Amino acid sequence: MDSDYIIRASAAGHQLRAFAITSRNIVEKARQIHNTSPVATAALGRLLTAGSMMGSMMKGERDILTLQIECKGPIGGITVTADSYANVKGYVNHADIILPPNASGKLDVAGAVGSGFLNVIKDIGMKEPYNGQIQLVSGEIAEDLTYYYVTSEQVPSSVGLGVLMDKNNFVKQAGGFIIQVMPDAEDEVIDKVEKSINSIHSITDLLEDGMKPEDILEYILKDTDLEILEKIPAKYHCNCSKERISRAIASLGCSDIQEMIDDGTPVEVNCHFCNSHYIFDTEELKNLIG
Repeated sequence: MDSDYIIRASAAGHQLRAFAITSRNIVEKARQIHNTSPVATAALGRLLTAGSMMGSMMKGERDILTLQIECKGPIGGITVTADSYANVKGYVNHADIILPPNASGKLDVAGAVGSGFLNVIKDIGMKEPYNGQIQLVSGEIAEDLTYYYVTSEQVPSSVGLGVLMDKNNFVKQAGGFIIQVMPDAEDEVIDKVEKSINSIHSITDLLEDGMKPEDILEYILKDTDLEILEKIPAKYHCNCSKERISRAIASLGCSDIQEMIDDGTPVEVNCHFCNSHYIFDTEELKNLIG
């Protein structure tokens, strides 16, 4: 199985910057961890795909990006976090939702998400993290992120995301692109790219045709002197550990931990992102107070 990766590129003499990813392994791993239904896999998969690309755009080694969808649809919400190395992880609140296909016969991601908000939180080592929030415009996720970039970051962008399931409900294809227009871009360049993006039926069609991320960017940005700058490995990765969970419990304060000790039963902590279970017996809890 080929590894997932991102291609970072620029075009038209740096008037455009572009990212494309193949994320099948990331989305399939998330499906296996969370045992998601097809529509939940598609929704989570789209946000994971975007998160990995957006994480790779951050500059600092310790920068963390969180994408959070708070919504009224039956999926109940989606959370994804990524680092600047394009490592990504995520979960949905209700993994087992089943919905009939939408009017186009596709998985009804917009129906699963419904109305709500998208929060983009960037922790880049400042005193307060940057937090941008928009109202969801469609619940399809790619369109919502396109709207986010224009309104919150004032960067005209086009985001394409897709997840295709096979008949056994494994992830067959997943990937996406983000094309961004720099402030000095000429109208002629913008028109050419818009026309090209509008001609794409879906990102998964391009992947099904055997296109890799670099081919997708070549296809979208043809005749704009595409310059490929970097190939970045991308993967589903959770950095939880017993030590990190210990620190989180220790931060609760002595009286709360003492209550757990007095209760006399081991405390179990589960990680939302990878479903790992951590057990702390009373001796370990006493050590945390110490």
